[in-house]
Amino acid sequence: MALRIALAVIVSAVLVFPLYWMVVVALSTRAELLGGALRLWPRELTLANFQRVLDSFPVATWFSNSLAISLVTAIIVVVFNLLAGYAFAHLRFRGATPLFLLALSTLMIPVQVIMVSLFRLVTSMGLYGTYWAVILPTAASAFGIFLARQFMLAIPRELIEAARMDGAGHIGVFVRIVLPLSKPLIAVLFFMSLLSSWNDFAWPLIALKQNDLFTLPIGLLYLQGQFGSDYGATMAFALINVAPMVVLFLIFQRHFVQGFARTGIR
Repeated sequence: MALRIALAVIVSAVLVFPLYWMVVVALSTRAELLGGALRLWPRELTLANFQRVLDSFPVATWFSNSLAISLVTAIIVVVFNLLAGYAFAHLRFRGATPLFLLALSTLMIPVQVIMVSLFRLVTSMGLYGTYWAVILPTAASAFGIFLARQFMLAIPRELIEAARMDGAGHIGVFVRIVLPLSKPLIAVLFFMSLLSSWNDFAWPLIALKQNDLFTLPIGLLYLQGQFGSDYGATMAFALINVAPMVVLFLIFQRHFVQGFARTGIR
């Protein structure tokens, strides 16, 4: 037991140290950074790095763009994946297994392979340069469908059959039986899609053409171009981008871990 605890502490320290160092650099003065005398904790704390970033870039606008795109995407992904997971787990229809395997096979296709076709599609639909050009292509995920199906297979079929005997249709069963039991799954799907959308860089860079529609990861690219050697400002901006997801995970980590455990993923 002691060995396991020690190993867990060491692994946790290794994983957390990059985030800790980001905080240290973001709160360090320029003189300390340029002097190359960084310590594990700065001698003098400063918020000047954050101030330079906020004065030079529309960080609030980019933050609100990231928040809006990520929230809408996460909500749509949760709805579609829950419905698809319920269908594959508890509905009997012809071609269910081949269709499910076909959906899983898309996990082997890198997104870079379909970017050109995706760009032509959103352009033909008149969505290029809008939020929807970023949101709709990620409205469902094969891995999310897999998680939802695995989770819902663990829901006793007797509950569903009893609800149907009481006259409930598929929508009634889904809303009254499945959803209340799927709170851990909803937390997992919501957080995973939110994190993926929040950190997405390549596709939003292609799909969004106006500066006032950019997200935080795209803004970080522009900051690196202007403050290439200003590591304090770069880390301050990176911390602004990372902090919301870290806080969200700490708040919902219990549901997140429980949801993964109940899907059978170890």
